Amino acid sequence: MLNIVLVHPQIPNNTGAIGRLCVNAGSSLHLIKPIGFDIDEKAVRRAGLDYWDKLDLHVWENLDEFFEANPSAKEGFFATTKTDKLYFEAEFQEDSYIFFGSETKGIPSEVLEAYPKQCITIPMTKEGRSLNLAISTGIILYEAIKQNYASFKEGQ
Repeated sequence: MLNIVLVHPQIPNNTGAIGRLCVNAGSSLHLIKPIGFDIDEKAVRRAGLDYWDKLDLHVWENLDEFFEANPSAKEGFFATTKTDKLYFEAEFQEDSYIFFGSETKGIPSEVLEAYPKQCITIPMTKEGRSLNLAISTGIILYEAIKQNYASFKEGQ
């Protein structure tokens, strides 16, 4: 099962959409506090529609707690605009952790600096700064599914 990790998400609609995405992709969603909204907020549920109760959701107090409970996550992938390594060059495993940062700040720089070889990016034109968090998550998650489709199909 693939794992999506949102570090300090701020926009409930994005998190709701990502939750829905995770249910449809058979993935777990990990939220790292602080979170910029109440996960019971109506906007999260609305964006997640009737999927929220089917979501394999884990909420963590901080990154230290998360990494302590999930040591293999340190071998995951960190989505950022601050690298040249393209997401489709990454070799995802069926249980990979894929990290995304907050909508305004991204993944904390100390995390990116600790794992530079695992940083990945989505190619964009020079006119673009970044993509919406939910869109970015979908792009990279489905590349990971593509690379591990046999395992994904088994889990259906």
